[in-house]
Amino acid sequence: MSTDDAVLSRAIAREAGALVVGIRESYGEIERRDRARIRALCDLADREAHLLIEQRLRDARPDDALLSEEGDGDLARLDADRVWIVDPLDGTWEYGQGRADFAVHVALWSRAADAAGALSAGTIDLPAQGQTWSVLDDVVDGPAAALPVGRPVRVVVSRSREPQDLDRVVRGLRSGLGVDVEVLHVGSVGAKAAVVLRGEAELYLHDAGFHDWDLAAPLAVALHRGLVCLSPEGDGFSFNGRSTVQPGIVMATPSVAPAVRDLLGLPTP
Repeated sequence: MSTDDAVLSRAIAREAGALVVGIRESYGEIERRDRARIRALCDLADREAHLLIEQRLRDARPDDALLSEEGDGDLARLDADRVWIVDPLDGTWEYGQGRADFAVHVALWSRAADAAGALSAGTIDLPAQGQTWSVLDDVVDGPAAALPVGRPVRVVVSRSREPQDLDRVVRGLRSGLGVDVEVLHVGSVGAKAAVVLRGEAELYLHDAGFHDWDLAAPLAVALHRGLVCLSPEGDGFSFNGRSTVQPGIVMATPSVAPAVRDLLGLPTP
């Protein structure tokens, strides 16, 4: 990993995060029924954050390619050795609803990287929560190897698209681990990953599919923090293909990873 790339990733994500928060504040209070104004706000924030990230990367890394949710049509990236994979506003619905569980994702895919997924930099910025997660973070203590004490095991899922196997996983964890299990519904992929990174949950499960820009930065940070990360089929991950679709994510702490692998029929390393 190039420290310079990681520093750049973090700086750009934070700047874009501050921008989208400022845009939302400038709109003032919006009635939940005013869908046109909410859509205008989200479109503006998405566009302006994308343009800011694009310009910062063009200035700092003019030879690198860009894959962004707001501009993913340039297939010249397929021949590039370095591609920045960004989501200028992950969790658009949450952002438009005035919630705090949205994020900015900035990650770097490198053809020469030997890390899982070939991700050599990554940042999740949660500007409304005042938190930034990066591959630069010092990992003093890795993810918990023991089950939590004083609270249930927690599973983080999408607010709008629960995993098909969620009920079976919850029942299986309760039975196999002998603990209570609680389900948390959270917005952005980055915000869901952050719940696990903060030690407030043990599993993030998503099987409905999403895109490179949803996953790249959260995956880079999660791997850096020592979490177990697999696709719902048990495979690893690849990025910057002709298709940007990713199947989903199983992101777990070591305390529950073996039980989750057994429940989902995933291979053991």
